[in-house]
Amino acid sequence: MTAPSLDPGTAVLLIAHGSRLAAANADLLQLAEQLRSRFPGHVIETAYLELSEPTIPQGAARCVTLGTTRVLLLPYFLSAGTHVTEDLRRFQIQFTEQWPHVRFDLCPPLGLHPLMLEIVCDRICDAS
Repeated sequence: MTAPSLDPGTAVLLIAHGSRLAAANADLLQLAEQLRSRFPGHVIETAYLELSEPTIPQGAARCVTLGTTRVLLLPYFLSAGTHVTEDLRRFQIQFTEQWPHVRFDLCPPLGLHPLMLEIVCDRICDAS
């Protein structure tokens, strides 16, 4: 599958809930590495809502420090629950006020993307 292109200066901040278990947080780090290979030359950072670091403000600050002009806040969440609709939206507003020269866009969560059915079927087959 060919990755879509990103405009120059665009960063991706992958955001997960966070866990006290390092192995659970490692999935996000592996995804970030895979994205870096798909989007060479772009900033791809990770952040956690709670229980782990970097925090979301730390991740956003890192993106800004690296000179990006747009940050895609990508929730690594299955649905648009309170964390996405309220918590991440609040961070988006906060960052826009803090860094008015940088555009912060909140992406939709993974949700019912058309490929999700394939992933679920793959998991079912793995278990049978």
